[in-house]
Amino acid sequence: MAQANNHGSALVIIDVQVAIMDGPDPAYPPIHGRDDVLARIAHLLEQARAAAVPVVFVQHEHPTFTPMMAGAPGWQIHPAVAPIAGEVNIRKRAADAFYGTALRSELDARGVTRLVIAGCETDHCVDTTTRRALSLDFDVILAADAHTTTSGMEAGPLSPAQIIAHHNATLAYLPHPTREITVMPAPEVTF
Repeated sequence: MAQANNHGSALVIIDVQVAIMDGPDPAYPPIHGRDDVLARIAHLLEQARAAAVPVVFVQHEHPTFTPMMAGAPGWQIHPAVAPIAGEVNIRKRAADAFYGTALRSELDARGVTRLVIAGCETDHCVDTTTRRALSLDFDVILAADAHTTTSGMEAGPLSPAQIIAHHNATLAYLPHPTREITVMPAPEVTF
């Protein structure tokens, strides 16, 4: 049985997987700011572990895209931020990390009311999970410089930097009567 934490916080790391961070092949668009984002997420991870705050890894799996199929080398959590024993791993198949997963029950079992979110893809899984967390009555801190995206065809005319800046700006102002999303640089996040 999970133990409640006295902080009420959890660090949620979304889809920081080998195929996303390193690219499954040379034709795949590179992730924006890979090394800096990995370093910032590693810093958040170190801080959370030092404060005994629950850490949750969210891992996307795709039924037909080989590099992201469950068990494939690209599907693994990136070794720069690998989980340790006792940390939660949530496998998902949708952009929303809560959809069809045990994420909510894992957070509730640990007394979590505030999520610190970092990871990939800003305009898909990070955005969707952040919005859903707010709707589920969690406060959210989005680590502004610890989430990223690619310059894939879905991005249209926006660069990854523009996509990240847009989401940082818009998510900070989503209205909710009792909860909020705070956007701040990773070094300013405290647990």
